[in-house]
Amino acid sequence: MLMPWLRGALLACVLAAAGMALARDLPQFTGLVKQNSPAVVNISTKQSISPQKMLPDELRSPETDELFDELMKRFLERDGSGGHPFDFDSNSRGSGFIYSQDGYIVTNHHVVKDADAITIKLSDGRELAAQLVGSDERTDIALLKVAATDLPVLRMGKSETLEVGEWVLAIGSPFGFDHSATAGIVSAKGRSLPNDNYVPFIQTDVAINPGNSGGPLFNLAGEVVGINSQIYSQSGGFMGVSFAIPMDVAQGVIEQLKSNGVVSRGWIGVYVQDISADLAESFDMVKPEGALVAQVMMTGPAARVLNQGDVILAFAGKPVANAGALPPLVGNIPIGEVVAVEILRQGKRETVTLTVSEQPQEAHKPLETALEQQPAPMAGTLGMQVIDTEAGVMVEAVMGEPARRTGIAEGDIIAQLDGKPITSAAEFKTIAAALEAGKTVAVLVQRDNSARFLAMKIEANARE
Repeated sequence: MLMPWLRGALLACVLAAAGMALARDLPQFTGLVKQNSPAVVNISTKQSISPQKMLPDELRSPETDELFDELMKRFLERDGSGGHPFDFDSNSRGSGFIYSQDGYIVTNHHVVKDADAITIKLSDGRELAAQLVGSDERTDIALLKVAATDLPVLRMGKSETLEVGEWVLAIGSPFGFDHSATAGIVSAKGRSLPNDNYVPFIQTDVAINPGNSGGPLFNLAGEVVGINSQIYSQSGGFMGVSFAIPMDVAQGVIEQLKSNGVVSRGWIGVYVQDISADLAESFDMVKPEGALVAQVMMTGPAARVLNQGDVILAFAGKPVANAGALPPLVGNIPIGEVVAVEILRQGKRETVTLTVSEQPQEAHKPLETALEQQPAPMAGTLGMQVIDTEAGVMVEAVMGEPARRTGIAEGDIIAQLDGKPITSAAEFKTIAAALEAGKTVAVLVQRDNSARFLAMKIEANARE
């Protein structure tokens, strides 16, 4: 039997050896930080808040008292000295990186939005005034220019080659602490966030905080594979979920901003949605995949090519995994190029072609609907009562299942049922009566000026 002290010594040796082996497996970031930190910059902005920008709406009398409003206007007028008690400067900070030796610098759109003055602080302590070359709100990318040459630059990498679980490093200025380095792994790729349809974000667990925005995300080869942009937080601070703009998306935007100051992107004129397991069943699909066309713009390139209910499986030779994957694919296609689109239409795979056009500057609103009601309500079916209106067949009341479980609401316009267009309440009832019990069907509804497919499970007693 081993002496207690000998057992302890052996255990300590085993633990030490295991620790050394683990340390050997972990990446070393010291060289990467030393090599790339000089090309990472701190960005500070200043925005003058004038009385005109301040609270004219908030200070208005709720009773529309003209005398009160006039007094407030006079109070907010500048005095003879040129000063004003309500004038102040709003300051913000962010990060960026040097893109080229002649002074082009990349950051986030939201870092420099509405800035009256932008200052770049380099790693050697110099502070330089920067001019905004161009900014793209949709991808949250901005390009700046400073009057300097022979600046250190970073190497651009391919975000497409990133793997989930791969180590990545961020350098930036969280809370103004310059050149702070944080590391983590790629948590997911191709994340689609609300209002960010053109960016398939890289999700990481790298610690990103206010001030990191616009800074670079590196792979272990020291290449920039992303631009840190957003965090998911319930507290305002880092909670283990951060998002970066893939460099494969960013580089095309940067080059367009550098050349033209604005970004032109491809557009085909469709609204798409993800396909749930229930919707996949209703379209006789083996698994949920692709982007489901919920609405086609009448003036867009897809108007005479794609239909509501088509599932886009591939675009220009690249697979479309979900709805979030389609916008960046379309946006990166040159204007005027003819592309092949692989679709699933009524259970059959087809390939169609369309010409990509330039996305309009003004966002197109989904088809608007007028809700002037006509008389002659119909008897309830599928758990709802529908009536004919000028806009189409409208749900007057939701009375039970399966409509309630499907998510149908009063005021919805029923445009399709089980792939068949609905033009009248009588037609809706006829089609509903022919549906098989236990079948899952797709229902196309128009709500709040947009269209969306819902999956409905047909019950034995729900057709009458």
